[in-house]
Amino acid sequence: MKILFDANVPRPLRREFTGQNTVTAQGMGWGELRNGDLLRAAEEAGFDVLMTADQNLRYQQNLAARKMALLILPSNHLSVLRPVVPAILSALATIQPGAFVQISRA
Repeated sequence: MKILFDANVPRPLRREFTGQNTVTAQGMGWGELRNGDLLRAAEEAGFDVLMTADQNLRYQQNLAARKMALLILPSNHLSVLRPVVPAILSALATIQPGAFVQISRA
């Protein structure tokens, strides 16, 4: 699975996803892209999931026709995200293109 971390997701979280192909928006040169443009670029590059802490993205974008999924994190603070890594991994195991998954705080 190819996962793109939005610019608002802490980079150290990548260490929690060994075995997954995780790339940051900054690493792709997309740190300045916003919402629709970022989704379009990620989809064209073959990403399966965009992981973001942007709580409003789901309301701003129609994912139904997308080839990738959106996973919304409860925060952009690593201390909040580490305890929910099992929930994120569980969601990644079943997520489908065009889906939206909201991860709750632990």
